[in-house]
Amino acid sequence: MFESQRATTPRVPVEERLFSLVLALLASEQGLTKSEILSTVQGYRQKFVRGGDNTSLERQFERDKDDVRELGIPLETVEPPGETGNNQLLRYRIPKGEYDLPAEVVFSPAEIAVLSLAGAVWREGSMSDESQRALHKLRSLGVESSDPLIGYAPRLRTRESAFGPLNSAMDRRLEVSFDYLKPGAEHARRRRVAPLALVQHEGRWHVHGIDRDAEAPRTFLLSRILGAVVTTRRSFTEDNAGCAERALADLRALYEGQCALLEVRANTEAERRLVTRALERAEVPLRVHYTDVNVFADELAGYGPEVRVIEPAALRDAVIERLRRTLANHGPQERAAREETR
Repeated sequence: MFESQRATTPRVPVEERLFSLVLALLASEQGLTKSEILSTVQGYRQKFVRGGDNTSLERQFERDKDDVRELGIPLETVEPPGETGNNQLLRYRIPKGEYDLPAEVVFSPAEIAVLSLAGAVWREGSMSDESQRALHKLRSLGVESSDPLIGYAPRLRTRESAFGPLNSAMDRRLEVSFDYLKPGAEHARRRRVAPLALVQHEGRWHVHGIDRDAEAPRTFLLSRILGAVVTTRRSFTEDNAGCAERALADLRALYEGQCALLEVRANTEAERRLVTRALERAEVPLRVHYTDVNVFADELAGYGPEVRVIEPAALRDAVIERLRRTLANHGPQERAAREETR
């Protein structure tokens, strides 16, 4: 009976699991132990076996911690006094003061009204049975919630349709195939990959795995996957321990090694977005790190005349090429040709 119930438990999407983890850690001022998290938080609780082997669930939690920190959320680890080195008693928490909006971020009265209305709707509609059970379980463990945030359970989704199939294939340890448009290429190429880790860097999701054609590790940007991800019946045996950490380290190294010098118009959308990523906010021109020259060029071209790339030349050329292509597709001659065909 117990096994049957577990088999029919609906799978919790990774985005919802991460969100539930963040809310639980925000709701507890003193933090939670790993056992408390795995046995109570939505997304872990369903797989937790009390008194049994939870090794795979603990590995999942370790990956989730990295994802949360990669999102810029200050997840802290606290050792209890006199228990140095005892990992079972470590407590995890998110200091609410460090998670608050920066002091310089302010809202108009109209914006505050809209946010308050949205918050009210959220509170009314998002309290789920799962959240209530998690809250009761934490209280039964002696963990008092200092904030009702733990009861919120909205469902989040990633933009990339490839995320779900890749995550499912990774959990089932099955190879996948997909069409991937490599930066600078005109046509996509079919890839066969053993997915080992899904990581987020600079707000974008990547899948890290073994490219079967090259028989070497590769990291693919999900937004460059065209069409559907096909899960094959071929299983893989490669160990994914530490893969997420290595993939993120490689992406960070690439990010730190590439810096653009940008001239940005004041009081524009480009300034509002780019200044938050600049090495020095008050610096003119702005210096901004980036990971993928083509992805960054797409973004910069979208700002039009609001931003000009000073260097590097490769990024500047990529932006100019995109602007010229836009002009060719939407310039006066193209518009006139479209009018004639109507």
